[in-house]
Amino acid sequence: MTDPTGPAAAQPDGIVPDTKDWTWVLARPCPECGFVAADVEPADVGPAVRESLPRWRAALARPDVAARPRPDVWSTLEYAAHVRDVFRVFDERLGLMLTQDDPAFENWDQDVTAVEAGYGRQGPAAVADELDVAGHMVAASFDAVPAGQEERTGRRSNGSVFTVRTLGQYFLHDVVHHLHDVRA
Repeated sequence: MTDPTGPAAAQPDGIVPDTKDWTWVLARPCPECGFVAADVEPADVGPAVRESLPRWRAALARPDVAARPRPDVWSTLEYAAHVRDVFRVFDERLGLMLTQDDPAFENWDQDVTAVEAGYGRQGPAAVADELDVAGHMVAASFDAVPAGQEERTGRRSNGSVFTVRTLGQYFLHDVVHHLHDVRA
């Protein structure tokens, strides 16, 4: 769920970039994974992330972890590497929101990152360990949001404005949705 950067063209790895603006999940349930972002409070994010980690580790232990279900759909390994990086990016964004007034987030193109980092060539055990570390870090960051700070803001370059609350909702949808994608 990337910051929109223009028209979608297939990457060298065969994946067509996801250029949809997924912020609509803040207003209505996701019909694909069933996630209801409006039900999530900032204090729910940390526990939910920690609960997802064993499911990711189990998915990464599958014998077909690096196999794509179709040439244009990420493998479980690629999704897990992406979620590891989502943990890192959103931990950074949350930190900015809590320490700066209305920060502008750097653009992050998930599809370019996937190609440049070679998500499909990374070791599943290493990704599982890194995902676990990054997941615990972002969970702890959401756990530590001070009372009364839930409405602090930050913004993407496309103008989408998030509060700490909606950032947590949007972020957690990504985690849940990708578990749905890999059927974990």
